Amino acid sequence: MGLVTIPTAPRDPDEPPTRLPRHLQPGDGWVECACGRRHWGLFGAAGLLLARRDGTGRPTDVVLQHRAPWSDQGGTWGVPGGAVGPDETAAQGALREAEEEAGIDPAAVRVVGERVLDHGPWRYTTVLAEVVDGTPVEPRATDAESIEVRWVPVDDVAGLDLLPAFADAWPGLRALLEDPSED
Repeated sequence: MGLVTIPTAPRDPDEPPTRLPRHLQPGDGWVECACGRRHWGLFGAAGLLLARRDGTGRPTDVVLQHRAPWSDQGGTWGVPGGAVGPDETAAQGALREAEEEAGIDPAAVRVVGERVLDHGPWRYTTVLAEVVDGTPVEPRATDAESIEVRWVPVDDVAGLDLLPAFADAWPGLRALLEDPSED
């Protein structure tokens, strides 16, 4: 499948674009799960929780994506991510998706851990990462799936309208960012 182009005419942000500005991936598709819900990603899905740290090593900010209203659970905040390809690890998929959706260069990121939500036939992996020392990372919305992508202070994350699964996972993910040895 080839590159799908960005529409040139202005569009209503509450409506899905007629064509998505990304390569279609072999893992794109819905899975009917034993939990009674459907999940995105024929081979699972993954997202990148990227943190910046202060001089003491404490996480200060994380990159979050404000999801487009037309998307599944749109209008909520979560991490950039999506379907994992059939020949990708969760980390590879998360880094690819973060580059596609948020303009994050994988070379600017050091993966420090993973947290897996396993539903048997489907799994979601949050890939925890930090910015490589001294590397500037300026995330931005780079496709129609996002209203906005930005650094959010760690202390402000819980106050946002979070994607429900991310809201449930956030306390444990924050603890892992603060002390990666807990994983």
